[in-house]
Amino acid sequence: MSLAASKSLPALALGISPRAGVLLPRPLKGPYDYKLPLGTNASRGSVVSAPLGTTEVLGVVWCEAEGSVGDNRLKEATPLEGGPRLPVALCDFIDWVAEYTLNPPGSILAMALRSSAAFAAEIPRTAYVLGTERPVRMTEARERVLATAADGLARSAASLAEDSNVTPAVVRGLIQAGALAATELPEFPPFRAPDPDFATPLLNPAQSEAARVLRNDVAARRFSVSLLDGVTGSGKTETYFEAVAQALRTGRQSLILLPEIALTVQFLERFAQRFGTRPAEWHSDLSPRERKRAYRAVMSGEARVVVGARSALFLPFNALGLIVVDEEHEQAYKQEDGAIYHARDMAVVRTRIEGCTTILASATPSLESYVNATSGRYAHLRLPERHGTATMPEVSLLDLRTDRAEPGTWLSQTLRNEIASTLAQGEQAMLFLNRRGYAPLTLCEHCGHKLTCRNCSAWLVEHRYRKRLQCHHCGFESQTPPACPECRSEGTLVACGPGVERVAEEFAEVFPGARFVIASSDTMQGPQESQGPIRAIARRDVDVVIGTQIMAKGHHFPGLTLVGIVDADLGGIGGDLRARERTFQLLHQVSGRAGRADKPGRVLIQTRAPDDVVMQALAAGDRDRFYAQERGHREAAGAPPFGRLAALIVSGSDGEEVRATARALARAAPKAKDVTVWGPTPAFYALLRGLTRERLLVQAGRNVDIQAYLRAWRPLVKIPAGVRLSVDVDPMSFF
Repeated sequence: MSLAASKSLPALALGISPRAGVLLPRPLKGPYDYKLPLGTNASRGSVVSAPLGTTEVLGVVWCEAEGSVGDNRLKEATPLEGGPRLPVALCDFIDWVAEYTLNPPGSILAMALRSSAAFAAEIPRTAYVLGTERPVRMTEARERVLATAADGLARSAASLAEDSNVTPAVVRGLIQAGALAATELPEFPPFRAPDPDFATPLLNPAQSEAARVLRNDVAARRFSVSLLDGVTGSGKTETYFEAVAQALRTGRQSLILLPEIALTVQFLERFAQRFGTRPAEWHSDLSPRERKRAYRAVMSGEARVVVGARSALFLPFNALGLIVVDEEHEQAYKQEDGAIYHARDMAVVRTRIEGCTTILASATPSLESYVNATSGRYAHLRLPERHGTATMPEVSLLDLRTDRAEPGTWLSQTLRNEIASTLAQGEQAMLFLNRRGYAPLTLCEHCGHKLTCRNCSAWLVEHRYRKRLQCHHCGFESQTPPACPECRSEGTLVACGPGVERVAEEFAEVFPGARFVIASSDTMQGPQESQGPIRAIARRDVDVVIGTQIMAKGHHFPGLTLVGIVDADLGGIGGDLRARERTFQLLHQVSGRAGRADKPGRVLIQTRAPDDVVMQALAAGDRDRFYAQERGHREAAGAPPFGRLAALIVSGSDGEEVRATARALARAAPKAKDVTVWGPTPAFYALLRGLTRERLLVQAGRNVDIQAYLRAWRPLVKIPAGVRLSVDVDPMSFF
């Protein structure tokens, strides 16, 4: 990635009818010219209110006006009260992301203006302190209120009533009598500043050396990227916390990106134990008021550390010193809808523009990051051992061709025996299956008809606990029909294959006295819903966790010593160049939940392909050998990171129009050296959310400017109004 030339806008001169190019948070090609009020002195990043049609929208002064239209034909944009502005570095970053991903810059700006309420005038809070008057009539309740207020803290009327255990009427009476005086407080309570020296951890030699390198990078205030490559349980979090502490000492802000919101439950507690307070949060589970508070605090610099999902990358940090991408290999960092981008890669770009530090942390790095680190492009900081006395778990393969489960069951006798032994010793176990619901497919035994979604070319998943069939792509739900919709036979619909609910049903039959919990995105939606089950597991109120990939990473359960992987063969989807890498990463991460404290861990992997390279690498604990093999395959195929890919997805409600447009695009593809266009072909999900989908894939050499190629290609075909063309530069999935 090469950094595009930064555009800077000098302050617009005072005088008659100043003008500016204003970028609006809409999928528009570029800024629109607006005039500004007389005497305005606006600069790049200034936030304005701009008329668009019959509405007023937020916009950002982006560049000098380009047109020569008279003032009488230009609409006027008005700077907001207080003169808020986005940092110039963020504006440069938005331009870079738009250029690289081929998204309209306004679509990227929209992600940076996620909380429009943050630019509204502040609404102060009314609070009360002790007044100068003493009421003539005193009661026990009034005495309690005045005693509470005697500490000098300003409280709302509701808080005073609650803290004093009185009714609101008592407080209102004291206010009217002058015993309590009103005072104004800011709209939001301030974020407490984390203390870099609150609880300094004891690091082992490998952690100490990695922390030293990271602290030096942050202190130097220069662009750098480090891959913090440590086995599961090696203390990567505690290590990069030292870099966060250094940023705090130097007055700089830090951003920590997490791939799953559910991970924040334990993470926030660990952060508070280290720094004495929780960080600011940024994710989709926040209320609009919480988002407003966090956005303002980031923009003002009050929020010194932010923990968030990928969208936090577009927050208006005014003194950014560090970005940490935890579990950097996770596919969740790729936004597939709307403006398509990869947060890990864009984090590196933002720190390059800001001139600060990026830390990529993982026990199973993406092959792209691994190659960058081993080739010297990134610093490679390795933590080869688990922290303290913990050791890596023993991994064994269970060949389901010989160690068969009973018909209609999914847990082999060997796995059942190990679970029984684990529970008898008072330890915890995890059963992992990366399938939600009860069964992934329902079909008719009589005619073979499969129940599929009406909007997608995908099977309906049975959720037996809720007595519903659900599509996991568009959310469509229905009841299980009493008869086959195709042949009308009754009693012939059967569930095929297991989901976590079906494994839980079997587990309950075999171990009726054991306490278990199902952990999936159906039962753990967001930090609040995740908090209960995760804490119950940590308190050992649960004997066995039966979970999907939501439990594969980031969690630390000291009592968990056994992991059973119910079906390790689910990940090998043909046609996906990263299928083996993802399977290895997921199963390695799941295995890493076992034996993270004093007691050794054991991992049993049920598979019908024990000789597969992924299974052999897991059993041998030889990650680097697997990476070397995978690197060789990719290099021979000219696939990333040794070549470049871009996907064109054509979609629409009229299937024939979509297919015709895709064929026209293929015919118009320019001939270019070291560039091959594959397709069109139906997407893996040829029907998704009611839209027919076709895909084309561009494969190019590593040094090809694939964006320039795509820009030259797209205008050659007129895209019908009912058809949408999406471009995915550096695709991560091929669905």
